[in-house]
Amino acid sequence: MRDIVLISDPRVRAIPVADSGEPLAEVKGRLRLDSRMADPEGAYARLRSGLLERLERAERSLPDGFHLLVVEGYRPIAAQRSIFEEYSARLREEFPHLSPAQVAVAASRFVSPVEVAPHTAGAAVDLTLCAPDGTEYDMGTEVNATPEQSDGACYTEAAGISGQAREHRRILGAALESAGLVNYPTEWWHWSYGDRYWALATGASKAIYGPV
Repeated sequence: MRDIVLISDPRVRAIPVADSGEPLAEVKGRLRLDSRMADPEGAYARLRSGLLERLERAERSLPDGFHLLVVEGYRPIAAQRSIFEEYSARLREEFPHLSPAQVAVAASRFVSPVEVAPHTAGAAVDLTLCAPDGTEYDMGTEVNATPEQSDGACYTEAAGISGQAREHRRILGAALESAGLVNYPTEWWHWSYGDRYWALATGASKAIYGPV
């Protein structure tokens, strides 16, 4: 497995943001949308318009019988902070020997610190693959499986998954990479465009999407 740069890395925080002002757009009616992460305000179903256009391009490039299934897009800052704090508390309880700094780094494998979180910018999407009838393909783990729950199988290049799941991850990755998105390698389902992590991964001088 290649070396992984976590989103808590100082190099990610150091990337400047020059927000393009691009609006959030509704996923509904443009791509398949799952409701498992639905919130009362419908934030989960919104993405920056440029990212959504790239996802539509990726959708068109998929092999016959495969479709993108969007699980979550934009996430308000308060929700992001709550998820990070709750997961950090679980890690402190499960691994009491970890220092606060170590807990913060460990937590960032699964959820971004609010200061650099791409979901709060509408720049990240959690998604999977499904068949035309909506049946989800085997991807090796469920969307949003933690490293602890999945024994590390949530990592995009995890060794301990079936050949079929690996092929499905390859299909997903090929379509999204061709549209300019980058993957967060501890979460096979998490892809982004225009955020700080994308900028670091692609060598861009700045992020074009900041917190909404």
